[in-house]
Amino acid sequence: MDTKIKFAVFGQGHIGKRHAEMIRRNPDTQLIAVADVLTKDKLGLEGIEEKFYSSIEALLSAHPEVEVVCICTPNGLHAEHSLKALGAGKNIVCEKPMALRRKDCEAIIYKALQMHRQVFCVMQNRFSPPSEWLKHIVENKIIGETYMVQLNCYWNRDDRYYKKGGWKGTQELDGGTLFTQFSHFIDILYWLFGDITDIQARFNDFTHSSSTEFEDSGYVNFRFVDGGIGCINYSTAIWDSNLESSISIIGSKGSVKVGGQYMDKVEYCHVQDYTLPVLAPTNPANDYGAYKGSANNHGYVIQNVVDTIKGRTTITTNALEGMKVVDIIERIYSYRKPGRKS
Repeated sequence: MDTKIKFAVFGQGHIGKRHAEMIRRNPDTQLIAVADVLTKDKLGLEGIEEKFYSSIEALLSAHPEVEVVCICTPNGLHAEHSLKALGAGKNIVCEKPMALRRKDCEAIIYKALQMHRQVFCVMQNRFSPPSEWLKHIVENKIIGETYMVQLNCYWNRDDRYYKKGGWKGTQELDGGTLFTQFSHFIDILYWLFGDITDIQARFNDFTHSSSTEFEDSGYVNFRFVDGGIGCINYSTAIWDSNLESSISIIGSKGSVKVGGQYMDKVEYCHVQDYTLPVLAPTNPANDYGAYKGSANNHGYVIQNVVDTIKGRTTITTNALEGMKVVDIIERIYSYRKPGRKS
C-alpha cells in the first residue's frame, strides 16, 4: 500500500524549486505536479518528471489525489492561493509571510477550520541548532529574566536582486523589507519572547529609490508584553554582500549573542553556572544531501508536514503563529508615513 503523502507546489521561483526538490528527496513524499504562471522553458523546468500547469486552478482540478499544496508564489498572492487550495480540500504549506495583512491571515484560518485542514507556515529558522538552543535557555529561564533584546538584520539587496518588471520591491506583491527579507527573524523574536507593545519606529530609504516602493532601512523599539525591552535594527542598503543577522539577549543570569549571516553561530555565551553545549551542525542531514540554499532547513519543514499529518508530532509553526508575525510587522509598518519611505 502506497503511504507516501502526495504534494503539489504552486510557484517555481527559487523557493518553489527548493520545496519541490526537498519533496522529491523525502522517502515519505511524492511530488505529483507543479504550477507557475511562467512557462517551463523560462523556469528551466524542461526536464522535470512531474506534471506542469500554468494555474493553481488547473492543477487542483486535474489532481484530486494531492493532499498538500505548497504555496510559493509572491507574498501578496499567498492569501488568494492558500484559500483556493484550502477550498479544494488540501492542506497547505505557506511560505513566509502567511499574508500581507492580518485580516487575510484570519480568512485563511477560518477556511482551514471550515475545511478541517492544516496550515503549515514556513519559518524554517526555528530548526537551526542555535535557535533551538536559544529557545531552551529562554524557556527554561537558564538566562534568567529577560531584560533587553537586540535584533540586527543587515543584508545586501541591490539592483542585482530587484529586477525590472518583477514582483520584488512592489508594495502590492512584496510588502516591504520586514516581510520579504526579515520575517524569519521576527518570527524567532516572537517564538522566544512573545508579543510586543509600545512600538516606536523610524524608517529611511538610502539606496533603493529607483528599485522599491518602500524603505530599505529602519529601527524599531518596543516592550515585550511578558517583560523586558527590545529593538530591531535592519537594512538592505549594505554594500555588496550581507553583513549579519544577529540577536543579543541580556538576562538576569547572563548574556548571549547568536550571529553570522543567517543567525547560525553562537558568538557569545556567558551565563551563571552554565557551560555552552556542543551544538549540532547548522546544515542538517535532514535536508537530504547537498542542495543550494539547504542551510534554510526546508527539508525539516517538509518532514514536519509528513510527521504531523501521520500523527507523529505537531506543527512547528502553526497558522496562529504565522498570523502573529504578520500582525507584528503590520503594526510596525503602521508607523510609516503614507506615501513616503520614512
